[in-house]
Amino acid sequence: MIRLRTDFFAESLGMGTSMVVLMPQAAAGIGMEGAGAAGEEGAADGRHPGVPVLYLLHGLSDDCTIWERRTSIERYASEKGIAVVMPEVRRSFYTDEAVGEAYWTFVAEELPQLVARTFRVSTAREDTFVAGLSMGGFGAFKLALHHPGRFAGAASLSGAVDPASLPLELNAGHLAERVWGGRGISGTDDDLLGLVRRADPASLPALFLDCGTEDELLPQNERFLAEAEARGVEVTSRLRPGAHTWDFWDQGIQDVLDWLPLRR
Repeated sequence: MIRLRTDFFAESLGMGTSMVVLMPQAAAGIGMEGAGAAGEEGAADGRHPGVPVLYLLHGLSDDCTIWERRTSIERYASEKGIAVVMPEVRRSFYTDEAVGEAYWTFVAEELPQLVARTFRVSTAREDTFVAGLSMGGFGAFKLALHHPGRFAGAASLSGAVDPASLPLELNAGHLAERVWGGRGISGTDDDLLGLVRRADPASLPALFLDCGTEDELLPQNERFLAEAEARGVEVTSRLRPGAHTWDFWDQGIQDVLDWLPLRR
């Protein structure tokens, strides 16, 4: 894999930010397998439509490097021939913060445009995927529910899919006030349960939900699954032994990559 740490100015944020990008390549070192084609760097064009891409989102306490530091995502992605984009969103909950920066606009609009201009990745729906852990699982499903036409699959690992039910965690450091301005989440663009309740099942990407049975976020994941089932939204779900830990997510991201409907 070609690994790049990219620092750039984001118009939607009004400041510099970062992302880590992994691009496939055919060459592989000792003990590695590479499924990509040589020279994958560079923007896609008519002759080179680009490789599939996974936007991989971090959690509340993390940054754009965390997936690399806690898992073997580079090795896993290399075997699949898929690019991985890991953006920096701080503690924004993938929202346009009430007091802060427009991280939802950044992730949903500016980031994919920048990636498409800069790297040789496909922009086709069938080649575009999103996944994340905890806060990032919320972000992944939020993107899928708001922009179903952009993604072929979305995966949430131990996702905070109902942030309204996390008052203690979100009130720490006045996070809820900064992100949501103290207003309720129910009925807003961040209410994933409401979004899935109103969704058109036929238009949605494939959804994958993975959560540990010892995870404190299990009840809200069960509520999401219940709402999805009531609406007729199909979700590939696994409620398996495990907690809110990197051991769980390291296995989870491997399973997500195996689940992705990648074109061969």
